[in-house]
Amino acid sequence: MPRQAHISPYSGSWYPGDAVHLRELLSELWRNSEQRTSPGLEPRAVAFVVPHAGLIYSGAVAASVYRRLEAWQPRRVLLLGFSHRGGPSGVVLPDTEAYRTPLGELEVDREAVADLASSQPFHRVSERIVCDHSVEIQLPLLQRAAPEAKLVPLYVGDLDAEARQNAAERLAQWIGPDTIALASSDFTHFGAAFSFQPFPVDQDVADRLRELDYKVVDAASSLRESFFFGVLRETRATVCGYAPIGLLLATLRQFDDRDEIFQDLLDYQTSGEITGDFHHSVSYAALAYYRWSDLQLDAEEQAAALQLARGALRHYQETGSRRAPAVPKPPLAGLEQCRAAFVTLRKNGELRGCLGRSVADRPLWEILPELALASALEDRRFPPVQPDESGIEVEISVLSPLKRIPDRSAFRIHQHGALLSAQGHQGLLLPQVATERGWDADRFFRALAVKAGVSPDVYSDPSTRLHVFRAQVIH
Repeated sequence: MPRQAHISPYSGSWYPGDAVHLRELLSELWRNSEQRTSPGLEPRAVAFVVPHAGLIYSGAVAASVYRRLEAWQPRRVLLLGFSHRGGPSGVVLPDTEAYRTPLGELEVDREAVADLASSQPFHRVSERIVCDHSVEIQLPLLQRAAPEAKLVPLYVGDLDAEARQNAAERLAQWIGPDTIALASSDFTHFGAAFSFQPFPVDQDVADRLRELDYKVVDAASSLRESFFFGVLRETRATVCGYAPIGLLLATLRQFDDRDEIFQDLLDYQTSGEITGDFHHSVSYAALAYYRWSDLQLDAEEQAAALQLARGALRHYQETGSRRAPAVPKPPLAGLEQCRAAFVTLRKNGELRGCLGRSVADRPLWEILPELALASALEDRRFPPVQPDESGIEVEISVLSPLKRIPDRSAFRIHQHGALLSAQGHQGLLLPQVATERGWDADRFFRALAVKAGVSPDVYSDPSTRLHVFRAQVIH
């Protein structure tokens, strides 16, 4: 008996209606993504947030997600969308067995659908009731990236806290090495057409939109949907897929105690940037969520990282050149990652220099030689390392992405480092500082305030921001 296939009504309007032109557009989006973002596709993520506008608008940002799926080839994709025109409450599973686009049919995982539909708040409805581009714009992207993957389409409606928790626990049981979760959402919808114009359309509008969107993205990094929803209420940011994102955050939090999850921004763009008209602009962000264990460099990558740092220091001592030597791009995937890092120098067990970058905007293989030289020559607490100085030990700390915490109760002493932003000042302490000095959490936070040049009273100020991170320490 042939499968019941739903023919996507968005073909021919939101993307080309014939296979040849659709494939050409997808290839163009892939190339655009490769130019916009890091070529590295590691480490493996467990979930993503992906935009859903017409492919000519959000497709390049979305491709930063689907290029990774293409490299990993998941067997199953849990796709969390929603109905823009309103839909049933709970989490809805449409009653179709396959979706058809110009690229062919995409099979629905009927086993997973049946399992989820057997418990609340999941339930089945007719496809025509919920059919929406938040799900269907993803179909050709997924067909290009992972054509053998089966789809579990989920439309997220209104959920109270208990229903969201129940749904999160059920979804978490399905996420694993062969199953990826995607939450479909665009970010700020700006302009009179959206009844949202909190600032004028002037020379600063692009920066203000970015600041607003990044505040929402930052809130999502907490994995606390209540905090995320609170920031949406505070900013009034018109993030259409707040319900799928909220359910995804609650689902990922099921893993957080066992293997901490960190969020990373893969790409960001606005339609105003594409069209040149910010009177009507929608923002697109691609977010990835990683387990801490999957962020670790392996033994070969750690050795290569140390070699890069030591090589730069040795080059300076042999030649006197304060410029990091040119190094060939290493073939190791882990060093392609754009990660924040610090290089610490010690001599006879005593600190000799430590500088780093808390912003992850360049690959590790590029920044580690520079940071080694900066620690040797630019740390104002110490005189520069001399060319004939010996006995220098190198330690590298490769940082996870930053995670926003609404308060200090989420901090884990001896696991987390922290970045404090308060009153226009910033201070950062690595996690090993507390271990080396025998500090408890209170002592750590007092020292962090001193490092930032502010009073410890700032922790009670609502404008104070705290981010935590983990560090892989390489000796």
